Amino acid sequence: MTPTPLKTATQRLAAAGIEDAREEARALLRHALGLDAAGMIARGSVPLSDEETARFEALISRRAAREPLSHIIGSVGFWTLDLIVTRDVLTPRSDTETLVRAALEQIPDRAAPLRILDIATGSGAIALALLCELPNATAIATDISAAALEIAKANAARNQLSGRIVFLETDWADGVDGPFDLVVSNPPYIAPEVIDTLDPEVRDFEPRLALDGGQGGLEPYPHLLAETRRLLSPGGHAFFEIGHDQGAAARALASAAGFEDATILTDLAGRDRVLALRN
Repeated sequence: MTPTPLKTATQRLAAAGIEDAREEARALLRHALGLDAAGMIARGSVPLSDEETARFEALISRRAAREPLSHIIGSVGFWTLDLIVTRDVLTPRSDTETLVRAALEQIPDRAAPLRILDIATGSGAIALALLCELPNATAIATDISAAALEIAKANAARNQLSGRIVFLETDWADGVDGPFDLVVSNPPYIAPEVIDTLDPEVRDFEPRLALDGGQGGLEPYPHLLAETRRLLSPGGHAFFEIGHDQGAAARALASAAGFEDATILTDLAGRDRVLALRN
């Protein structure tokens, strides 16, 4: 029996080292056909046309070369959002949802008119996820990359949140005035020598500017923590994503910056993931 295009594609992706080969092949087939899951069910077992086969094979070739699925499809799900992603921004990951969840847990009144600062916003994922859950909150989101900010602005519009967020092109929080009730950030935190050991999807396709945290991966933190002290309102909370092996060092930096209430939170796999602070 001749293998189906889906089975052949799955085998090709698996041979290329793709862990969820079948699911990704199905996602790329839907994308090639321009159908959602319901549309695929409605289509049934209709064979692919020559044109559809060519489109599908081109997408599989890109993924087999380890181009991220999110770049090929052009978007990714994060929290309850659908976000545009390109090579100009990190692809938002489920690990970062730990930060969003932790921030929301510290907000007793989600209807309060909170002010949020998202430093190095990238795709806008964190700020936009929080705004979705906090209907009267507003946000300022910064990034040094003009290209990243264009993606973040598009994501705000895509999710009907443009009216509650302002984007600023600046280095970290330079020129930003507080106070803010909530400060969040997923800054670069990977040591330079580690970047070349990462999966090709990250190493070869994501912006190094958003990955490279300098020596030890924590070089941005003293400045970020000082800015947070300047901008965070009394009783306010701050949350920063960190690497799985950086908890102790991040907490020490927070203490040195004057934060007495510093906690390390873990992700769903039990790994250090978020530095949580209270002013």
